[in-house]
Amino acid sequence: MPNMIVCVKQIADPEAPSSSFKIDEAAKTMVPAQGVSQVVSPFDEQAVEAALRIKDTQGGKITVISLGKNFAMDVIKKPLSMGADELILLQDPAFDGGDSHSTAYALAMAIKKVGQFDLIFCGRQAADWDAGQVGAGIAEILGIPSITPAKKVDFAGGKVTTERVITDGYEVVESTAPMLISVSNELGEPRYPKLKGIMAAAKKQPINWKASDIGADAAKCGAAGAKAKLMKLFQPVKEGKCEIISADTPEEAGVALALKLREARLI
Repeated sequence: MPNMIVCVKQIADPEAPSSSFKIDEAAKTMVPAQGVSQVVSPFDEQAVEAALRIKDTQGGKITVISLGKNFAMDVIKKPLSMGADELILLQDPAFDGGDSHSTAYALAMAIKKVGQFDLIFCGRQAADWDAGQVGAGIAEILGIPSITPAKKVDFAGGKVTTERVITDGYEVVESTAPMLISVSNELGEPRYPKLKGIMAAAKKQPINWKASDIGADAAKCGAAGAKAKLMKLFQPVKEGKCEIISADTPEEAGVALALKLREARLI
């Protein structure tokens, strides 16, 4: 039976109105949105679903790992209520201010501490920064193959068969475990937690690890280990202008419109 690990992230609800989010340009950070609920990143929910589908047919264990702070327990426990077995939270000021590289490093070190695994699942990207780099970074650090983005994953006899999304369809890729798979939305809707699962999740306590617990080098975590430098963070200004074309006949209006579009070099 496979041992599976799923990496998930708690984020502000990406479906909230854009007006809810404010930027502190001087500090290059987002001001915590008031009244916006926290959710598990939707792509990460689909990663959990991919692992659960394998568990439904093959059995096994699913360990969920999340790095962050100020976790909302009713939110971050959702993978447990869906059917995952264990939840590990990486909470430490040393992890703050990280980029994709230092986040991948911390998650990889936590996975090493978990021990034996067959499959690691990640969402294809987080729904807040949309970088899509952490999964590939984890695989690189652990020295295992990775496939992204996947719309279907089958596992049997140590062999992994993945349908990988490409521009004009998909391709079938076979590999052997252990490996990492980044899951795309083409997988389909994740299952809705049932009451029994929600009640079971409420009784489970997450495991909390700091950087020292996973043997991580503090110089490689969080802001200290970041490789990317954020130059500017801002909300783009959107401006619109409308001009009404007036004419005596539709034909004249069409000609006038065509001339305006040519002046603007749009045609």
